Amino acid sequence: MKKNKLKIIQEEAEELLKLLAFNATVATSEDEENKTFKVQIEAKEPAVLIGYHGETISAVQLILGIMVSRKLDDWVRIIVNVGDYREKREEALRRMALSAAQKAHFSNEVVSLTSLSAAERRIIHLVLKEHPEVETYSEGEGKERRLVIKPR
Repeated sequence: MKKNKLKIIQEEAEELLKLLAFNATVATSEDEENKTFKVQIEAKEPAVLIGYHGETISAVQLILGIMVSRKLDDWVRIIVNVGDYREKREEALRRMALSAAQKAHFSNEVVSLTSLSAAERRIIHLVLKEHPEVETYSEGEGKERRLVIKPR
């Protein structure tokens, strides 16, 4: 069934890109440890598929997840990456988290980070989880939700 799932995810990803009139190559793989399927897209113009602050790639990921879940009659977690966008974004978030933690610690004031997706907030929470000088939490609702870094 795993081979079948990968094949379905591959076909659905290719179909979605075709419907979007986007010329790209797709490779799929399974991350058994995290129970996710990865869809790696390579394109000549990756920025178009990534979009502003990764909004387009997130939308493609959501739509692909829905397409695949309808085919499989089961929800599977799919991570879509274009080029090395996810790795670069995660590294930028790590640097942002450590910088904000340092600012909160030395100023002894709360630092708020806004305009982050739930996945981005999660990365920052994980980066600072074991940090000895700060703690993190999220507050607010919807688009107003923000991550707060507070000195201990």
